Amino acid sequence: MKRIFSSGGKLSTGLKGFESRPGQQEMAEAVAETLRDGAERVDGHGSVLLVEAETGIGKTLAYLVPALLSGQRVVISTATINLQDQILNKEIPLLEKVLEMDIPALCIKGRQNYLCHYRWFQHRSNPQTSLVENREEEKIEQWLEKTEYGDRAELSWLRDRSPLWPKISAQPNQCLGGDCPESGLCFVNRLRKQAGTARLLIVNHHLFFSDLALRQAGYGEILPRYNAVIFDEAHHIENVATNFFGNHFSHYQLVDLIGDIERQAETDLPPSSFDSLAGYGRGLKQRLDLFTALFPAKRGRYPLAPLFDKVAHWQETIDNLANGLEQLAERCIKLAPHGEIWNLFADRAGELQKNLLHISGSGQVNNDYFIYWYERREKTVSISATPVKVADELENCLYNSVQSCIMTSATLTTGGDFKYIRERLGIDEASKTLCLQSPFDYEGRTLLYVPEQGFPEATAESYGDMLRTRIYELLKISQGRALVLFTSFKAMDMVADYLESRLSYPVLVQGTASRQALLEQFRETTDSVLLAVASFWEGVDVSGDSLSCVLIDKLPFEVPTDPVIQARMKAIEAEGGKPFFQFQVPRAILTLKQGVGRLMRSTTDRGVIGIMDIRLYSKGYGRMFRASLPPSPVVRTLEDVKEFFNLQG
Repeated sequence: MKRIFSSGGKLSTGLKGFESRPGQQEMAEAVAETLRDGAERVDGHGSVLLVEAETGIGKTLAYLVPALLSGQRVVISTATINLQDQILNKEIPLLEKVLEMDIPALCIKGRQNYLCHYRWFQHRSNPQTSLVENREEEKIEQWLEKTEYGDRAELSWLRDRSPLWPKISAQPNQCLGGDCPESGLCFVNRLRKQAGTARLLIVNHHLFFSDLALRQAGYGEILPRYNAVIFDEAHHIENVATNFFGNHFSHYQLVDLIGDIERQAETDLPPSSFDSLAGYGRGLKQRLDLFTALFPAKRGRYPLAPLFDKVAHWQETIDNLANGLEQLAERCIKLAPHGEIWNLFADRAGELQKNLLHISGSGQVNNDYFIYWYERREKTVSISATPVKVADELENCLYNSVQSCIMTSATLTTGGDFKYIRERLGIDEASKTLCLQSPFDYEGRTLLYVPEQGFPEATAESYGDMLRTRIYELLKISQGRALVLFTSFKAMDMVADYLESRLSYPVLVQGTASRQALLEQFRETTDSVLLAVASFWEGVDVSGDSLSCVLIDKLPFEVPTDPVIQARMKAIEAEGGKPFFQFQVPRAILTLKQGVGRLMRSTTDRGVIGIMDIRLYSKGYGRMFRASLPPSPVVRTLEDVKEFFNLQG
């Protein structure tokens, strides 16, 4: 690794502006050692490494180089498409040049990202298409003559919510496999063949855990066999794994199935058979409406158990819907002579019935393992059974199935240690860890501003009024150039309304345009202010003067009424633990670190981090938060902030 990452190494000659970073080389050596150890282990449990690599370390190259030189097939799993694109289109070509080697790398996405020729030809033969769809179809026809992978990402003109794409994409539950008449043209088959020869497979966390869940259930696999996996943006693993190791049933899933059956029936069946099946579909939708009506109208996520005894006709309605799904499956099986896809429809109906009965009858199963809850939206309802812990699943499906597992992120530690992430992901104490601090000059180029003593706490009635006033004062000092992050849409909208009539700088608000459009405008308009929640806490990479100030409204504690959060807290309490300190505080710290990390994206960046929550000092747990933040000098007056910006020019 030294020959590559040192000041006179290969990267220094092949990469313009390369700076040797001790942390990057240390991480590369640790990854290489873990891959070697994993290949030599005989106990069946993979070698595990946790690496927190803060901004500026250059972690992507630090794991790619040893992965490539290991001679093993390695999966790189990320949380975002942006990072996948960066690895494939920027880092891999660079390393091919620097290391003077061809790198057989392949990016694999979920099947729904690729066009399905069978569904495409079916759609083209349907005369009932809109004028908009006709224009889009002509463009896709031209695209199909030249595309290699059939990846939707190549269609930059296609709308995000285009109604056409779901009709022609390779949905996983509609694949005919070897029975498909268009299997010779199949983009997914082509990718699978290439994946078999690739040394580096780049995927996202959702695809990776979908593959793990399929392997566990014995349904085959998406990815070819691999030796090791490297998770970048690994702080997302628990949440993503939770989705794939549980069960779900939703209003949308059944409506989607009925729609697919009706579209297929138009092609395959004579009018009389089609009318009979369509009539049955309408009857099943009526049963589904009765199921949806069982749930209170208030939107949100709630525990399911209280409904079992309180809601009239609960079991009767569930049984009627389950019986309807069973009959639908039987009807589809009888239509199998018209094509293999009818057996797939039967399988989907059977899977929905199984999940419905499992979740809605959860009073009869082990409630210590699953959390049972429902989510009510405007017109739909979904019910879910979610594992309380994913640690055991990860032990069985992941750590025992690979030689090596490396997890890295800019945010894995809380209060300076890996205890929280180890417990949540089931990583034993013997596994290695590495914590690499950012090489950026936080002490000389940044400030951390926290309001003075006497500023209302975030739970106080007067907090909202003081928050919007203080943010306004700070934005005047910074001359805009700020990303303002909120823990709720309500707080964001309140501050946006206040600023738009008072602030002379452009105010951009999440929801008024696409994420990409807002970020582009924010970068290009130096004095603009961007107000956002949720996804903008991470993945925002804006260097230079446009982002000279990051303001955060309050410590990002999750809503404690969420049923999944509640159940996990109760499980910790049942084991004699303290859920607030062992669960809520660490999760809030990881989110806060992500938000704070938006400020310094290069060695030349500078600016102010403002956290408008005095609980950092007024509460005992504030020490844990402060210990997790960068070493920025702390100030608590606006005058100090003014002086900083005046000195910085």
